[in-house]
Amino acid sequence: MVPPAGNGRGVLRDLTFARHPGFRPLTLDLHRPDTEEPVPVIVQLHGGGWRAGSRAVFTAGTSDAQTFELITAQGFAVVAADYRLSAEATFPAQLDDVDAVIDWLGAHGAEYGLDPDRIVLWGVSAGATLASLAGLRPRDGVRGVIDWFGPSDLFAMAKHTEAVEAPGESREDQWLGAPVGSVPQLARAASPALVAAAGAVPFHIAHGLADDLVPPAQSQALADALSAAGVDVELHLEPGAGHFWKDAADLGALFDRAIAFARRVTGSGADALAG
Repeated sequence: MVPPAGNGRGVLRDLTFARHPGFRPLTLDLHRPDTEEPVPVIVQLHGGGWRAGSRAVFTAGTSDAQTFELITAQGFAVVAADYRLSAEATFPAQLDDVDAVIDWLGAHGAEYGLDPDRIVLWGVSAGATLASLAGLRPRDGVRGVIDWFGPSDLFAMAKHTEAVEAPGESREDQWLGAPVGSVPQLARAASPALVAAAGAVPFHIAHGLADDLVPPAQSQALADALSAAGVDVELHLEPGAGHFWKDAADLGALFDRAIAFARRVTGSGADALAG
């Protein structure tokens, strides 16, 4: 792998970080701030119910200027990464893909001006579930998790969707490869609120109180479980906001809270914010 010339601001697209026999290569986009110093890294995991979505969009209805560029302006690099979707592979393959991103950062991050010892996992919706599960089994370099409106208890989610989706058709069923109730051990392992334990990295959780796709009770349950386990956790519930922050009064303030958390857990002070 040949690193780019210099480490200035810009976006490098379609960098391959993993190859699984029988699957498409998994790639990432690297958004870099304008600095020569090694920078902390946000690993961004997209939403889409584990069956759709794209790393090209941070969260639905937002622009690059509101998201990727906002974060890099604060001195962080953003690695927006693919993972295998549920039609390609079922759980826990997606967690293996998150591990592969972290491994890639450890092996190649320094070549791109990144600090692989200061990583924050930032997931949106289904991607937040992956980020949370990864944060519950700490890896070297991972300092925290930002969970935006992610499902945390697949059993409760199954009850939420059973009135409108037949068994085997929900996003959770398809992710597991079987109806949630038929594979309880697997469903539990895929539910961050049910496997939260001491030793996890710090969490920042945010959810819209008007979210009817993933109920805010999902984030409350995860925050409660983490707190009970003695994990550093902060929870913000946004009045009037739906899924993907639909109708949120101030998207910028939601980003500000998340970035402030990322600064705290990575030790990124004012000197890291130039550019």
